[in-house]
Amino acid sequence: MSDKSTLSIVIPCYNEEATLARCVDRVLAIANEDTALELVIVNDASKDRSLEIAHQLAAKDARIRVFNHEVNQGKGAALRTGFQQATGDYVAVQDADLEYDPRDLLRLLGPLREGDADVVLGSRYLSGGQHRVLYFWHTMGNKLLTLLSNMFTDLYLTDMETCYKVFKREVIQSIDIEEDRFGFEPEVVAKVAQRRLRVHEMGISYNGRTYEEGKKIGMRDGFRALYCIMRYNAHNAPIFMQFLVYLFIGGTAAIFNLLLFLLLYQGFNVEALLAAPIAFFSAAAVNYRLCVWVLFQKNAKWSTGTELAIYLAVVCGVALVDAGVTQGLLMAGAGAMAAKLWATGIGLVLNFLGRRFFVFPEPKRGPWNPSA
Repeated sequence: MSDKSTLSIVIPCYNEEATLARCVDRVLAIANEDTALELVIVNDASKDRSLEIAHQLAAKDARIRVFNHEVNQGKGAALRTGFQQATGDYVAVQDADLEYDPRDLLRLLGPLREGDADVVLGSRYLSGGQHRVLYFWHTMGNKLLTLLSNMFTDLYLTDMETCYKVFKREVIQSIDIEEDRFGFEPEVVAKVAQRRLRVHEMGISYNGRTYEEGKKIGMRDGFRALYCIMRYNAHNAPIFMQFLVYLFIGGTAAIFNLLLFLLLYQGFNVEALLAAPIAFFSAAAVNYRLCVWVLFQKNAKWSTGTELAIYLAVVCGVALVDAGVTQGLLMAGAGAMAAKLWATGIGLVLNFLGRRFFVFPEPKRGPWNPSA
């Protein structure tokens, strides 16, 4: 075991006057001869007495530091502030709502202090302490999000959404956290995986709250988490996962192409020879925006001008292939519907490959960091 180290515990706080003092007492109680503590409380513009209580606690104990957001920004923003201010050897996240038992943090520190891990996650679904049983569909949603995250990251976690994440300080302070709300969880897991850091997972206890007791996460946050899984993972995901995402993008652009063509041709009596290219290239613009929104990294290799030029070349090339395949199959005796479906399928694959390898090329992922 290493010499005495300091654990910085970041506590994001929003309207937690009923539990904040008890939470801090429980956290301070885990200090021992091997572990000193630093508590970083970040009040996210609470409307109750949370900030007042935090300052009272800090006045009584020098290990507590308090920071305040004048405007509510969300849990991710509070954590971003806390991580920047942390000074300990290791940094952990502790919600102020008493759902998690701080005594578990000492066990989670083990792999970090022994040099076996860079990040340790506490799982509510591995064998650990006691669990309060609540909300079947909420739990299934968490497990589904974890499964999707694993498919993109190639990690095999059981609880991506857990609050209990413990990091080496230099690791978490080197990660640029962009999400302001509960999207922090899938974002940080994605960025840890992309760095091929050593990740461990250990079972913890969990005493979940009801919504009447103050639980804040909801369906909106679930949809945001789903978006974040794609947004922060897809550009680096296995190619078959990228293709599945592109099916959505290509399908959306194709529907836009059809609807815009019909609107121009039938609604505004625009000539077909003009309506078709307008619809086609407008759909190509939609396709590009969706690609950089949910799948690929803009300017992954090229400047914006070069990237757009290559994108346009790929689009035009695939359009020529589409026309050639369609015409060729028609001349071979295929029906119009069959010819167009074959051409569309081939074009979809070529469009994806062109974007993946030419427009938005990503370097090959490196190996996972070896264990000590």
